Amino acid sequence: MIRINLLPHREEKRKRREQQFFALAGFAALMGVLAAGAVWLFLDAQVTQQKANVAYMKGEIDKLDKQIEEIHKIREETASLLAKKRVVEGLQANRSEPVQLLDQLLRQLPEGVYLKSIKQTGPKVNVVGYAQSNARVSTLMRNLGASPYLENPELIEIKAVPAPGNPSTRVNEFNMNISIKRAQSDDISGKSAPKTAAKK
Repeated sequence: MIRINLLPHREEKRKRREQQFFALAGFAALMGVLAAGAVWLFLDAQVTQQKANVAYMKGEIDKLDKQIEEIHKIREETASLLAKKRVVEGLQANRSEPVQLLDQLLRQLPEGVYLKSIKQTGPKVNVVGYAQSNARVSTLMRNLGASPYLENPELIEIKAVPAPGNPSTRVNEFNMNISIKRAQSDDISGKSAPKTAAKK
């Protein structure tokens, strides 16, 4: 019977298997390192991109904040200009009021009535004067109530006093309030007053 020694062959096969195992292990380790490196590079690129995006967004937000601040300033300036415009328009609309007021008072003043003082506070006008009788004061109030420029005559007080310059004569001193029709003041021109006076 022939005996065959297989020990060297098995030992050699075992060594080859160990070499293959280490080779595969090294290859797997290398691939793992490469994969980890690739993932790290990818994540690093993503982080860098996100940082760039955040920086860009912050820059844009800063620009928007400046634009919003400029818009607020423009709105404040616009509001200020509009307020000034309204004041100027009010002054222009009311600059002829004293002239129209005196014109209307003179046109509606009946005979025997004399004015002592006229004081205007906004649309309210206080008139103090002298009349020869109470009837003439009533006529004055009716005339003022029918005026296209004045309204709401209100008698505050009437009393008998010595006539100015002639203490022996008694006259009636009256105090009344009237209002200016500002809403219609622009419609009253120089032609409407003579027509009103002509009717009177």
